[in-house]
Amino acid sequence: MAEGKLGSSAEQALNDWLEHLAGEKRYSEKTIESYCRDVSGFLDFQGGHRGERLTLDMLAGLKATDFRAWLADRRRDGVSARSLARFLSSVRSFYKYLEQRRGLTCPALGLVESPKVPRSLPKPVSAEAARQMVAETGAREKPDWIAARDEAVLLLLYGCGLRISEALALTGTDLPLGDVLRVTGKGNKTRLVPVLPAVREAVSRYAALCPFDLDNDAALFRAVRGGPLGARAVQHLTQDLRSRLGLPSTATPHALRHSFATHLLAGGGDLRTIQELLGHASLSTTQVYAAVEGDHLTEVHAAAHPRARRR
Repeated sequence: MAEGKLGSSAEQALNDWLEHLAGEKRYSEKTIESYCRDVSGFLDFQGGHRGERLTLDMLAGLKATDFRAWLADRRRDGVSARSLARFLSSVRSFYKYLEQRRGLTCPALGLVESPKVPRSLPKPVSAEAARQMVAETGAREKPDWIAARDEAVLLLLYGCGLRISEALALTGTDLPLGDVLRVTGKGNKTRLVPVLPAVREAVSRYAALCPFDLDNDAALFRAVRGGPLGARAVQHLTQDLRSRLGLPSTATPHALRHSFATHLLAGGGDLRTIQELLGHASLSTTQVYAAVEGDHLTEVHAAAHPRARRR
């Protein structure tokens, strides 16, 4: 390693890392912004602790107590354990990049344990509630093409298990939908998702009614003025639907993706296949749906089994 490389500023290294995430890793803008906030906060704290500009030499020399002091400071600000774990994960990713590209190592970081995060189970909507949400899109006083658009988006979330970003990333080149849809998800990873006839029909109906030219490279789903439909609009849609239907606040766009997984599992789907359909990198992420379905079965058993009823 060339002399002086570890003497450069931590801020410059951060900028280089963010450019690496954008250019080589092709992370989304929001993901990069999140990494930037997390690591910038860490660097600001460590720099303020020393009262001087941080260098890579200083980052390499940090002790476990320095990392714990930073986490404790954030905890005093009311930051949750889940957020603290994410902050630490971002810092670990930054240090991993520094080790690979700058030869910097910080053994103390390996001694710092991530805050324990209580496991929160997904909150899917019921099959009936999902059907009601889709049906209600046509009951609102909206132009036919907007009602068709909203129905198509919701069916992609519930019928194919797509994330909002994945559904809204579809373009005219995806038309007409076939039996299988190639989806690009997190980390720029692609997967194949079967498309139900009802989903194909809904998307085709929207495409036929849409007043805008659905060019090959343009967004498939359009806003009122013709620009790409945004995630906030889909969130507002589900907020309106759950208000009209009296559904709980947990009936969100992402809850429809959860419903896709739990209803598949209830129908006999295996976890490994559901993992592939959802695009989860780890099976442990998918296994939470088994807990959800298990809780549901317990509730059904308690309500229906004669031996479970109190006399």
